[in-house]
Amino acid sequence: MKDIYGSHLPDKNNRNVEADCETVSGRVFSEERALYGISNTVVSGCRFEGEEDGESALKETRGIKVEGCLFRLRYPLWHTENTVIENSEMTETARAALWYAKNIKIVNSVLNGVKAVRECRDVDVAGSTIVSSEFGWLNKRVTVKESRITSEYPFLKTENLTLTDSVLAGKYSFQYVKNAGISNCELNTKDAFWHSKNVTVKDSVLNGEYLGWYSEGLTLINCKISGTQPLCYCKKLMLINCEMYACDLSFEYSEVDADVTTVIDSVKNPAKGVIRAPGYGDIILSGSVFENRAKIETVTP
Repeated sequence: MKDIYGSHLPDKNNRNVEADCETVSGRVFSEERALYGISNTVVSGCRFEGEEDGESALKETRGIKVEGCLFRLRYPLWHTENTVIENSEMTETARAALWYAKNIKIVNSVLNGVKAVRECRDVDVAGSTIVSSEFGWLNKRVTVKESRITSEYPFLKTENLTLTDSVLAGKYSFQYVKNAGISNCELNTKDAFWHSKNVTVKDSVLNGEYLGWYSEGLTLINCKISGTQPLCYCKKLMLINCEMYACDLSFEYSEVDADVTTVIDSVKNPAKGVIRAPGYGDIILSGSVFENRAKIETVTP
């Protein structure tokens, strides 16, 4: 069986799953653990729903492809490995859909249940729509591209995250994330990147208050930033060719190296480093006296 990227989908022993795998199609499953432990199987056009309110339909599966399926029941894909999910939908009642899974591809699908994709490893998501509070927690190596995400706490404590060409609407996003690369995205979210480490955001729009507090190694390149009190209490913060709008009380107590191409509404008590911008609505230097207070420079645009 070939996956949607054109390569053979390996099983747990890294062998190729051949095209003669079994097929389950056009069926309705409502019982608990309906297809528990199957392997080398295509599950096509099936519906997981019904009065029995079964759960864990595809738990402990290996080397499967799920295509054109509808999920209404809880916990459908726990402990699954080497799985492709394509053109499928998980409704609001399909809560906690993927936990403890490895080597997963989700393509052109809808994930609407809460707490989707938790403590998983090697997850690729493309062309999908996700409406899931607490989405993507505690994962290792996640790639999301060309997708739309609505989530209250997306990607909490996830490591090695790549997000491209996507739109996010959320609250408290990317908190405690480590080693992330984000590009060509629109992020509409408050309290983003709190306590994050080693994150680079390029060519993106970041809208939301209290951006990046307590982060370490946050780098913003060619970004448009808006929202009150951004980038405070940061370590090793870097801005390269960024625009800032409606950003008051910026950089408080931060260690910063910033090149900003717009007038900054206000800067307050930056701790160390240098800030360069064409102008400042206000510069507030008060309270604690820093031994090496950051330089605030006005540069010609």
